[in-house]
Amino acid sequence: MAGTCCAITAARAGIQVVLIQDRPVLGGNASSEVRLWILGATSHMGNNNRWAREGGVIDEILVENQYRNPEGNPLIFDTILLEKVVEEPNITLLLNTAVFEASKHDSDSIEAVRAFCSQNSTMYDVRAPLFCDASGDGILGFMAGAAFRMGAESRDEFGEGFAPAQEYGELLGHSMYFYTKDVGKSVRFVPPSYALKDITKIPRWRSFNAKEHGCQLWWIEYGGRLDTVHQTEQIKWELWKVIYGVWDHIKNSGQFPEAENLTLEWVGQIPGKRESRRFEGDTMMIQQDLIEQRQHDDAVSFGGWAVDLHPADGVFSELSGCTQWHSKGVYQIPYRSMYSRNINNLFLAGRIISASHVAFGSTRVMATCAHNAQAVGIAAAICSQESLLPRDIAQPSMIGRLQRDLLRTGQHIPHVGIPDEDDLAETAGITASSVLQLDRLPPSDQFVLLERSRAMLLPVNAGKLPKIRFWVRSDKDAQLEIQLRACSRPDSFTPDEILAEHEVFVGTKHREPQALVAGGTRLNHSSKHIVPSVIASAETGPYMQATFRPIDVDLDEVIEAPRYVMVCLMENAEVEVALSDVRLTGVLSLCQRGHGAVSRGGAIQEPPEGIGIESFEFWLPERRPGGKNIAMEFDPPLESFEPRAVLHGPERPTSSANAWIADSDDESPWIELSWSEPKSISRVVVALDNDFDHPMESALMGHPEARMPFCASVIRLRDRDGNLLAENSDNHQTRCEFKIRQVETDRLRIELEGASESVPIGVFRVRVFQS
Repeated sequence: MAGTCCAITAARAGIQVVLIQDRPVLGGNASSEVRLWILGATSHMGNNNRWAREGGVIDEILVENQYRNPEGNPLIFDTILLEKVVEEPNITLLLNTAVFEASKHDSDSIEAVRAFCSQNSTMYDVRAPLFCDASGDGILGFMAGAAFRMGAESRDEFGEGFAPAQEYGELLGHSMYFYTKDVGKSVRFVPPSYALKDITKIPRWRSFNAKEHGCQLWWIEYGGRLDTVHQTEQIKWELWKVIYGVWDHIKNSGQFPEAENLTLEWVGQIPGKRESRRFEGDTMMIQQDLIEQRQHDDAVSFGGWAVDLHPADGVFSELSGCTQWHSKGVYQIPYRSMYSRNINNLFLAGRIISASHVAFGSTRVMATCAHNAQAVGIAAAICSQESLLPRDIAQPSMIGRLQRDLLRTGQHIPHVGIPDEDDLAETAGITASSVLQLDRLPPSDQFVLLERSRAMLLPVNAGKLPKIRFWVRSDKDAQLEIQLRACSRPDSFTPDEILAEHEVFVGTKHREPQALVAGGTRLNHSSKHIVPSVIASAETGPYMQATFRPIDVDLDEVIEAPRYVMVCLMENAEVEVALSDVRLTGVLSLCQRGHGAVSRGGAIQEPPEGIGIESFEFWLPERRPGGKNIAMEFDPPLESFEPRAVLHGPERPTSSANAWIADSDDESPWIELSWSEPKSISRVVVALDNDFDHPMESALMGHPEARMPFCASVIRLRDRDGNLLAENSDNHQTRCEFKIRQVETDRLRIELEGASESVPIGVFRVRVFQS
């Protein structure tokens, strides 16, 4: 994915690219040859990184796959990757072609590579001023003599608490998967002679079942004590032994009668690699960069997967298959980690970027690798245009240009906003057909029992917070605690600060408030409220005799600057709360819980002391069609969705929603940019809401939606006189780009259609260019 996204990005930036791939398809571990789903900072929606799906080309690919292939068929995903590459006229694609030799101008620079295609018996000699190694094992970097490492660094080298006391050569291993299929009749299985005979050699053998297949079995892993480059074939054979032994156990042990009609549909033929060489750049990412969310002047990308390290013995280990520790939010990745420190025309992309073994545990995942590689693609284009080398771009005089050009492509760089002198929108005035003033998320006929604490994540402006009303019910006298929370770190969503606490009583009887005792968290104040009135009755659920009652809460908190807050209804299994069918850009419902696939500590991350990892709670959304918002009223309304947000970005929620949202009653929403004098316009980019909180896993997992409910499907451009300049009548992509015949106008109107009845139109950004 890194090589593919790097090539597309560089080609679109105007330079000639040769993409050399030693396999018959693109995508590496995401291809149909391996079939691992693509993930990155979203981590299956299992951490506190809200709206964290990566932007730019990797977002475009994932959105396209979601639209065409919500079932997660890896063969269809192959076609999407190939299509994206062959549609770029600046890319020469060489499949089934293996690089085996590098020649150099001198000791510090690569001149050419030689590669052989086994399918057409052709030898290629490829010469270029710049090279990027995105091969996973770093084959070009290794042949060119680029500095690299293998195995873990000691704790003393970088002060990483999670590193071992002494350095060692053990690595994360390879994995292979299998798919099963129900053929509707009994199927027998005769294992090959090399299949593992004794399944109990695998300590977790009781975890195998007839339901899980594909990358759900990521923990079928082996090779961490071997050379994961030169002994890959040996590792592959061991994994085949395990896979066929596991299937023999499932089919022939008699423990799984539900497998009677199942057959093996597919078994991987090449292993998915996790770790081998890591190359050295001008800086090296370490644990503290991730966990402390350190900021870098040359940030060009971000990550957010857990620090995810595996035991060297893999599937044969007595230990858990992985140890995953999350940071409180996404972290920046610096450009200086993306080129070789000693080969001056070699870029690094994919899992081989400059990172310690511990940091690599997070930076290695595919969506993060792809996002990094897009930065390499733009950096290569700047180098080509200005006759520079990779290190030259890291200078303060150039890094701003790289960041600006990346932001233009939809790349998200946390905490980085670069003024764009060529973007005419930044000097425009703006009006809109309407603006959402969020006064109500109306109750539906659905409700949820507060068996877990639930919350609404809300963007608020500076000033006093509004009064809020909920609707709850209980057939008993119950005490409900409400907390106002926020994150101690900017643009992050781990609710580790309690700003205020309130207590209300609900139920059938009037009771006097009792004292609320605050714990050891930072509190500003607390209040009590008694709820006597009845607003509605409900006829479903476990509390049929109870009635919905409104809770009015005056948060009485002054916010100093725009930010996100969480209004939390704390766990109480005797209380239900009404839900709403309305969904909004930049507003989310959360639940305090863990995600077993990406964290091992339940609803709270509680690492051992001394490893440099923080403890905090997980507050996670639910996937649609679940995850409905809690019904609420705001007095006065929340006014966080003004049209001026589209003039400057970011193109996703951060410290605020960063979006214009039309009023829900607006049947023909539009925004209009205006200038004091006519501007010459030939290119317009509209950035829409494609739900950056959705991971859009590319394989195996099915998704109920092909289109995201927030994304406008029809976008029209009109000039001052109402003339239609361009139209996209079937959009599903995040960024809708129009290249139009140059026009002079002092007004540009953007009309939008397509959101559902319960989801009003939202726009993150509009960019306008002369060329």
